[in-house]
Amino acid sequence: MKTKSISIGARARRFVLEMPLERPDGFGGVIRTYTPGPQLWGAIEMLSGAERVRADRPEQSLTHRITLRYREGVTGAMRLTAGLRRFAIRAASDPDGSKRDLVCLVEEMRA
Repeated sequence: MKTKSISIGARARRFVLEMPLERPDGFGGVIRTYTPGPQLWGAIEMLSGAERVRADRPEQSLTHRITLRYREGVTGAMRLTAGLRRFAIRAASDPDGSKRDLVCLVEEMRA
C-alpha cells in the first residue's frame, strides 16, 4: 500500500515522547509514571470524536493521527504530549515499510 508522505514543512507541531516508568506500589501492583524523552516534530490530524455517558457523566473521546519522522521502538505504552495536551498511543506503524514516516493512532487524554 503506497501512502502519501507528509512534507517536512507540514510537521510544524512539537511533541515530546514520554516513556513509561513503572515501580512497585508495595501491594503487588505498580505505579506508572512517565518521563519526558526526545522532542519530535510532527503533523496532527483529527480522525473522530464521540461523546457518551458513562457513570452518569458525559465523556468525550477524540482520536487523532500523528505523523512523525520514523523512529524505532515506539510502542502503545508510550504517550505524546504537545504543550498541555496529552495523547495515549494506541498503535504505531511504518505504513509503507520505507522507514520514512511513523504514523501513530492516538487518543487524546482528558483530565
